[in-house]
Amino acid sequence: MPMQPYTIHSANWRDLGDLRRIEEEVFPKDAWPIWDLIGVLTLPSTVRLKAVTDGHMIGFAAGDPRRREDTGWVTTIGVLKAFQHNGIGAALLAATEQQLALPRIRLCVRRSNLPAVHLYEHAGYKQVEVWNAYYNDGEDGLIFEKISSLMETKD
Repeated sequence: MPMQPYTIHSANWRDLGDLRRIEEEVFPKDAWPIWDLIGVLTLPSTVRLKAVTDGHMIGFAAGDPRRREDTGWVTTIGVLKAFQHNGIGAALLAATEQQLALPRIRLCVRRSNLPAVHLYEHAGYKQVEVWNAYYNDGEDGLIFEKISSLMETKD
């Protein structure tokens, strides 16, 4: 079945139910608690984007701009399983990077999440650090970083 077209829009507090479903499906071990979801949908400086097809949220990404550090963090990115491997995650990642508009972007991913690792590497990220036993079950978190050409010319 061909992929239906999707669009990317800003998310807001009205998307709480859809975001909760995405978190629980995509991150069964690490789904954010309700207060974190409310925060990501309402905190003023947070970048929050949703992918929508046929009126339904099928993906979500958020970013935390840390301007004093010239760094933005992609705090979460997830696509419902039925819609994965169609470029939606890559599109959400690129849109989040664009809205963060900072020279350095970082993110953390489970060591075992090879599809996400490949996505980030394909998007130009390099592994720069390991946070040992970062996740609830003791799995390591891999820290990836992407430096824009603006940063490279500034150094």
